[in-house]
Amino acid sequence: MHVLVTGGAGYIGSTVAHRLVDTGHDVTVLDNLSQGHRAAVPAPATFVEADLRDREHVEQVLDRHRPEAIMHFASHTLVGESMEKPFRYLDDNVRCGINLMRAAVDAGVERFILSSTANLFGLPERIPIDEDVDIDPGSPYGESKFMLERILRWLDEIHDLRYAALRYFNAAGAAGPEHGEDHDPETHLIPLVLDVALGQRDNIVIFGDDYDTPDGTCVRDYVHVLDLAQAHILALEALDEGSRVYNLGNGEGYSVREVIETARRVTGRDIPAEVGAPRPGDPATLIASSEKIRRDLGWAPQYAALEDIIGTAWEWHRRHPHGYTSET
Repeated sequence: MHVLVTGGAGYIGSTVAHRLVDTGHDVTVLDNLSQGHRAAVPAPATFVEADLRDREHVEQVLDRHRPEAIMHFASHTLVGESMEKPFRYLDDNVRCGINLMRAAVDAGVERFILSSTANLFGLPERIPIDEDVDIDPGSPYGESKFMLERILRWLDEIHDLRYAALRYFNAAGAAGPEHGEDHDPETHLIPLVLDVALGQRDNIVIFGDDYDTPDGTCVRDYVHVLDLAQAHILALEALDEGSRVYNLGNGEGYSVREVIETARRVTGRDIPAEVGAPRPGDPATLIASSEKIRRDLGWAPQYAALEDIIGTAWEWHRRHPHGYTSET
């Protein structure tokens, strides 16, 4: 199948693009490189530098390359930033998604995978979070993804655009020693902890230690990026049987202290930590259920252990201390 991957120069999008190539698909990557890295794009893929805000250019790309399916990763993704700059998310994320979906319908594309978010559930009524939990987005970022899911639902009904929306919290780990996570600014816990191990930060700040959890620090769900890639490919293959929505979770959560202690063991480095003030609105525990996709598609995380997740990330960061600009 010929698959267009938007945001395919970013962390998750490029990992999925590599897996698509490895499994025999033809891949075209569309990215404006505002957050992604040209070096992350798989060599066999066709690369198109374009901005989804330019509707006419997007239409030209789809008309020229004629993909049979689209995987949409391109997005602003910082929850905290969305609380400070809501229009960047409620405008850009939604408008770019609409431009892409409109072009997809006009080009006759029949399959669409949306990289969504478990932030759709805000402060969930139960843990782990399954697909039946009431949707109440926790931020403008989560709201923007929910709006795109709703638009896809109508496009399925009106234009037969079959879609899958995959909702998850924290992508983590590295696909290999030459392909990993490189954000600027970095906001994710595991790479920040590994920056301390590399001596690039003095310490890691724990935001609060009096939560209702076993060790008092927040518990979160980390899913290895390769497992996420496999879920996207399984969902793509299942679209012939109709649209679907799945939550993706590792199966258990890990606390901030567990992440730090595991990173100390994996790296063999001292990682100083200090406790800071809790962040407003941070839930004690967030874990997504993956029972539905396990049951429907047979998906199961292959890198569920925290040691494996951090170990692959450490290999990438150790070899590339400055990301894709590092000399290997």
